[in-house]
Amino acid sequence: MINRIIYFSIHHKFVVVLLVAFIIFGSLYSLRTINVDSTPDITNNQVQVITTAQNLSTADIEQFVTYPIELAMSNLPGVEDIRSISRFGLSVVTIVFKDDMGTLQPRQLVHEKISEVREQIPEGFGIPEMGPISTGLGEIYQYTLVPKDTSRYTPQELRTIQDWVVKRQLSLIPGVVEVNSFGGSIKQYEVALNTEKLKAMNTTISEVYEALSKNNVNSGGGYLEESHMANFIRGLGASHPTLY
Repeated sequence: MINRIIYFSIHHKFVVVLLVAFIIFGSLYSLRTINVDSTPDITNNQVQVITTAQNLSTADIEQFVTYPIELAMSNLPGVEDIRSISRFGLSVVTIVFKDDMGTLQPRQLVHEKISEVREQIPEGFGIPEMGPISTGLGEIYQYTLVPKDTSRYTPQELRTIQDWVVKRQLSLIPGVVEVNSFGGSIKQYEVALNTEKLKAMNTTISEVYEALSKNNVNSGGGYLEESHMANFIRGLGASHPTLY
């Protein structure tokens, strides 16, 4: 076989030169166009179901959240393995599917089952949700917001800009699945109750909670016509962050 190749190469030099030139140009083209990852993602085809429930012990999370989710996902088609982690206030169930099922079909099957599982989990024990289409090796970039005038913005204001401006614009980039924010402090409003004044006004804490819930919503009130123009009426109760 080797002798035949040598004989063909000697008597067909032009063909050999063309093949070598084709291999060289093909290699250069591939070098410029093929995406090469230094750490290729070898994660199997999996979908995560994450549930957060504050102040619940590990035993309660395992019994009332993790186990019902595992039981519901066990009979899905194409499931190869199910593993879970139950921690204080956190449940993570990982469902591993066959590789030939692709990415969207397993997520569709899990989404349908989650709707059924939500009815089995007691109220106040968290709402199960699917994790993003990404793995531990999916992080591609980290950045920091550094203003020119450091005395003008506080860490809380920088976090607000990140969550309501930068994050929303980065999420529109094709291929970006999720943008995670960390650092700074999230703006929030706290209500300190005075039990003596509540008792004097014959008001319960439940009534205060209900009033706060109704006050922090946006509602519509129709519209008024005047001079062939419609003036829309609405009530603003939900807090909106200040955008810079």
